[in-house]
Amino acid sequence: MRLTETDASFIYAESASGPMHISSIHILEGELAYTRVLERFRARVHLMPAYRRRLAPVPLNLAHPEWVDDVDFDLTNHVLHHVLPAGSTLEDGIAAAVTLNEPLLDRSRPLWKFVLIEGVPGHTVILQATHHAMIDGASGIELTTILYDLDPKAPEPLPAPWTPAPTPDALSRMGQAVREQVSAWRDQDPLRLFRGGPKQMALLAKATEVCARFVLQPAVLAPFNAGLVGPKRHMSWMRCAFSDLRDVRRALGGTINDVVLTVVSEAVARYLAGKDVTSANQYLRIMCPVNVRTEDQQGALGNQVSAIFPRVPAWPMDTVERLRTVIQTMDQIKDGEEAQSITLMRESLPQLPPVGLAASQLVGSRYDPTALAARVMLPVLPTPPGFRAPNPGINFVCTNVPGVQVPQYLCGHRQLDMMGVLVLTGNLGLGITVLSYNRQLYFTFLGEPRLLPEVDELCAHAQDAFNELTRAAGITRTQSPPSESA
Repeated sequence: MRLTETDASFIYAESASGPMHISSIHILEGELAYTRVLERFRARVHLMPAYRRRLAPVPLNLAHPEWVDDVDFDLTNHVLHHVLPAGSTLEDGIAAAVTLNEPLLDRSRPLWKFVLIEGVPGHTVILQATHHAMIDGASGIELTTILYDLDPKAPEPLPAPWTPAPTPDALSRMGQAVREQVSAWRDQDPLRLFRGGPKQMALLAKATEVCARFVLQPAVLAPFNAGLVGPKRHMSWMRCAFSDLRDVRRALGGTINDVVLTVVSEAVARYLAGKDVTSANQYLRIMCPVNVRTEDQQGALGNQVSAIFPRVPAWPMDTVERLRTVIQTMDQIKDGEEAQSITLMRESLPQLPPVGLAASQLVGSRYDPTALAARVMLPVLPTPPGFRAPNPGINFVCTNVPGVQVPQYLCGHRQLDMMGVLVLTGNLGLGITVLSYNRQLYFTFLGEPRLLPEVDELCAHAQDAFNELTRAAGITRTQSPPSESA
């Protein structure tokens, strides 16, 4: 099974400083034994066939890698056990999960791991990491519905026998890649862009306009964009009742996504102001992934995503005024069908020749050229007073993933909280994941410590912005526990 262009891009973009797995941290009620989790996987892994497939690169990278059955598959290489020191707190458990999430996944095995973190009295912390080449946010949530139950007393399915298919040898993989390339060249239609009619041409024109904005309307250069990310991470998070966001939306207008974008963009604007970043008349550009999975693709792994790039003020504002600005910006993006135009442009561009990315096969090996860069990081250069170079890219990614809205259980233990952990790469030292679970919304702020040392301040600003919106909406807040840092 050959990786798609999009899925393979996450393999090619990976480095020791920017692992491309997406993860989640789960907090369970009670102390769960590792042996029970291992038994659960033995009973259910046949329901997740992708979890027993590994990458098989093509010699010379003549084509994208394939997914093949791992003939040496062993669950104990993926379902792991980590014991905290005595006296550890829940915050220590979450911090350990963030640290355990930092290294690359082993490319010689299926690209996932599930770590049970033991040692927090009364709780169990779980880290679940899967490579972005296998899943996007939506398919990741679908996987949890297989592993977790809606009934604490749900019976285990019967394990199914499995015989791995033999892996084709290197020469066979190379021959198949050459045949596929010849077939693709033969079937290419150089006039395909002109056969879609006026609608398609209008979308391509819109995509060109969106790309041009990156140069013509550069974003502010935030401190967390002022250098390349290293391999370390730290995290802060907050939770709020989903009903509060719905009430804000009803009272002040917009959508749930508009309210979320208002909270996070105002938090970043206030953070920049606190760092004396000149942000007047400057703008933040945010990448927001958009799920384009169709109904017939539900349950399929891989990535079915596009993106939009809202541009919002980088200076602090009244939160209601910011919400109105966000609503106007998002309405323009929807009316312009920008997500559809970006998808069409990506599908219309010539495919990147995989052979030009052959060096990516070294990542994670003993000859990994990115490993040295991860150990010897370039310094973050200070910005001269009064000077701020333009940023022709994005400032951060903010992804909003809808989850299951009822309690879930793992081996009879109720899941209390669930937080998403985003990928950081390049000069993106901040990533924000917004994930809903059991009528709660979780904001997770992941930072690279050199570029964003005060991630807890950013989270506090988000909490303040959300509180201001609820007060402006005249609603009585549903009580939620305070935010946490790790």
